[in-house]
Amino acid sequence: MFPFEKWKREHSIHHATSGNLDKRGTGDIWVMTVNEYVEASFWNRLAYRLYRNPLVMFGLGPMYLFLVNNRLNRKGPTRKERLNTYLTNVSIVAIYGLLCWTLGWQAFILVQGPILFVAGSLGIWLFYVQHQFEDSYFENESEWDFVKAAVDGSSYYKLPKILQWVTGNIGFHHVHHLAPRVPNYNLEKAHDTTPPLHKATTITLGTSLQSLRFRLFDQENKTFVNFKQIKHLLNKAKSNTDLNQKRVSIQEK
Repeated sequence: MFPFEKWKREHSIHHATSGNLDKRGTGDIWVMTVNEYVEASFWNRLAYRLYRNPLVMFGLGPMYLFLVNNRLNRKGPTRKERLNTYLTNVSIVAIYGLLCWTLGWQAFILVQGPILFVAGSLGIWLFYVQHQFEDSYFENESEWDFVKAAVDGSSYYKLPKILQWVTGNIGFHHVHHLAPRVPNYNLEKAHDTTPPLHKATTITLGTSLQSLRFRLFDQENKTFVNFKQIKHLLNKAKSNTDLNQKRVSIQEK
């Protein structure tokens, strides 16, 4: 369901810009800083809150990713990337059409629907928790460092052995970001034999659930916060806006 050329480009950009506040927007989760959120318009804040809502991100997200985003090319793709997307789409239509014809569309939806939804939700969850933890790494371009972004900005998701195997060792995400050429079957070995990598933030199935509370990155304190924690800043910003509007009104009179 993923056109390889499009995915390859976005994933490469993600590795080269992860944690860089000045180069967000390609192959990553939408993250706003506290200041950006406070200064944003009502509609931008609403869009962001909807995007970060778990029901939207892990419920609607998989279907949007599979059925819409991956079916379209970006603006200005290379010829190879564009043709690869077209070929993938045609292949999906042909294979799914054949399955519907031979098995029946009801049976196809009952089997393929849950597979797409569960796989998509878990995929988004893995990607989300491996960069959205309390003391994750985010810096502006002038202070951004590739190694710190890899080790401090990617978590070690310590999963039970069976889940570690099912997910292809991607829980060793800090190793993958630091050295993408390490094959998945050597990620654990690379982690175990490289002491500096042991400093990466370790999260478990239990502690990873805390990431659902993280909404905005506080640049001043270098940590994630939720919407409730910055409510006073929004009230202050609203008060300043109202005050400025009153001043303008008085001046006009």
